Amino acid sequence: MPPTARRRVLCCYLLCAAVLWPSLALGMELATDGTRFTLDGKPTFLLGCSYYAGLGASDDTLRGDLDELRGHGFNWVRVWATWSGFDHDVSAVDGDGNPRAEYVDRLKRLVDECDRRGMVVDVTLSRGDGARGSPRLEAIGVHRRAVETILDAIGDRKNWYIDLGNERNVKDKRFASFEDLGLLRDVVKQQDPKRLVTASHTGDPERREVERYLRDVRVDFVSVHRPRDAKSPGQTAEKTKQVTGWIREIGPVVPLHYDEPFRRGYADWQPTAADFAEDLAAARDAGAAGWCFHNGSQRGAAGERPRRSFDLSEHGLMEQLDEQERSFLATLRPSEEPRR
Repeated sequence: MPPTARRRVLCCYLLCAAVLWPSLALGMELATDGTRFTLDGKPTFLLGCSYYAGLGASDDTLRGDLDELRGHGFNWVRVWATWSGFDHDVSAVDGDGNPRAEYVDRLKRLVDECDRRGMVVDVTLSRGDGARGSPRLEAIGVHRRAVETILDAIGDRKNWYIDLGNERNVKDKRFASFEDLGLLRDVVKQQDPKRLVTASHTGDPERREVERYLRDVRVDFVSVHRPRDAKSPGQTAEKTKQVTGWIREIGPVVPLHYDEPFRRGYADWQPTAADFAEDLAAARDAGAAGWCFHNGSQRGAAGERPRRSFDLSEHGLMEQLDEQERSFLATLRPSEEPRR
């Protein structure tokens, strides 16, 4: 076949591939449809797992954890771009919001590995409370630069969203005003109009707070960290219906997402496998769009071990989970094979 003809055949083949299999060319796409999330246009409940120090995991650890999580049915992970703990600063940005090359590269790899498995990535920023390393992003200019750094690094992928400020309503160094969040949201949308944006709220929000998230910040979905006590699982259904009702009344209608519920090792109350299962079922059945299996270090224990997702430099997440956490995972429905 002459070279010109071969080129024409190749061009036709590539054109057909782009039309018929866009997800292979562009990766999985996260979006919203009313109160639901969608993955490649299909309504999907987001079942997630905290993976905070993910940028500190080795490639082998990362792949092993993601494969096991996907096998249990998880389809998203929560990773921080500003994480420092246990003498390991694995933040993708520095104190001025500029990229830290090694960890920006790790963030790209993590997002890519998740994309291959059909998983979403929550990329979380925090102004920090000083508990684990130096507070970050305290000034709006620095915070804006960090947002731009993240967008420049991984903006071509469609399987991630950005949390502009973890627990932004806490009145310490974590605090980010609604005005600041609205400005940062506009920065994201000007550069990447389809990128989903949120800012997480600690505690059950009041109606006026939900209104400000929807009207002033214009989040794509509402993110709530419910209280962490023994009463919490039994309250989740009622609180979910209350907040989703407010969202419908206020508009626009968006999903309600639980991206950091209770965990083991946090306080005196140590939730069991049954508590995790009850909370997940209550959230899903009452109309929430997503829920996270939260985990972290064991306060009061020697070296706060197991550290779980808070430190992945020595051990993977799955090998650090305790008996109750593993029992909860055993209750989950296995997923389809990871996509490659």
